[in-house]
Amino acid sequence: MDSNQRDNFRPISQMPMVWKLSAAITAWLIFITFMHEYVNNEDSDRKVITMGYMPVFSNLAAPILDKVSKETKGIRFKALKFASFAEMGESLRNNQIDAAFIIAPLSVVLRQQGEDVKIILVGNRNESTLVVRKDLNGNTWNDLIGKTVAVPMRFSGHNLSIMEQLEKANLTGQVNVVEMNPPDMAAALSSGALDAYYVGEPFAAKTLMSGESKKFKYAEEVWPGFFSNLTIIKNRMIKDEPEVVKYMVTAAARALQWAKQNPEEAGRIASKYWGQPYDLVMYTLNTPKNRIDFDNYAPRDADIQKIADLMQHFGLSTTNDITGLVESSFARDADTTHITGLESILPP
Repeated sequence: MDSNQRDNFRPISQMPMVWKLSAAITAWLIFITFMHEYVNNEDSDRKVITMGYMPVFSNLAAPILDKVSKETKGIRFKALKFASFAEMGESLRNNQIDAAFIIAPLSVVLRQQGEDVKIILVGNRNESTLVVRKDLNGNTWNDLIGKTVAVPMRFSGHNLSIMEQLEKANLTGQVNVVEMNPPDMAAALSSGALDAYYVGEPFAAKTLMSGESKKFKYAEEVWPGFFSNLTIIKNRMIKDEPEVVKYMVTAAARALQWAKQNPEEAGRIASKYWGQPYDLVMYTLNTPKNRIDFDNYAPRDADIQKIADLMQHFGLSTTNDITGLVESSFARDADTTHITGLESILPP
């Protein structure tokens, strides 16, 4: 290398900032392009079912199915984590995902907006908690007068539940109920922006475990059999690929039963997919023990009718008609026998 070449050759640390930035952007674009090709081609020879989910216990089947189908043949289940239920609903509407593990009342909203969706599975029941700040004298509904309580969204069972309880206590309009994405609730309570919040686990457990909050009510104490999320698909999928739907629902039901039998291993999978500490996940599973109901995963018309009735009653919808929304046969017929190891979750 001659002297002129040496003068024109400088290590990266001596390059002008604009060159460094340009090089970094180019490298990032190359990486993103590679990853896009990898993700879209890794399962190009397999049937892929993309499932939208939020990181709550009601949707535990989604990451388990993703995990177990990665290294097997047959249908590949891909779990796609969303930041909000509204975004997930739009993705299903626009055919960007095949199934949505979504907050229950939103399925009613989508149907009423003309989307031909079907409820095929209910997530784990009894996994939502209303917590209040530890320093509040929060023991009765009257103690929430003038306080700010967060729910995941207006179209949530949590919102319907608290409105029903406030109405029964003659406190309608006396509690400030706000919408907030579940991942933001713990920090909002810690900062004093919230006095309480009502959400699916493990988000309530965050402040319970840290001692910043105390339990006000478990959802099932005021709404027996409560579930926050369920699974929906478009009816077209049932018509075109009924065997695929049967396989998916059976696999999801088996995943729930496997999780019940193997909580530590299920907790490790959830921790990795959710980006949550393992001890938080296990605290949720064990506080109190056997609280979460993994068995009643078949959707029931009566459950969905109650949601629709409350939505109409509180002005969140103009009708309570749920005709044709529930398709429970796949879940009722799911074979959950002979579940041994993780690999046995997927049906033959």
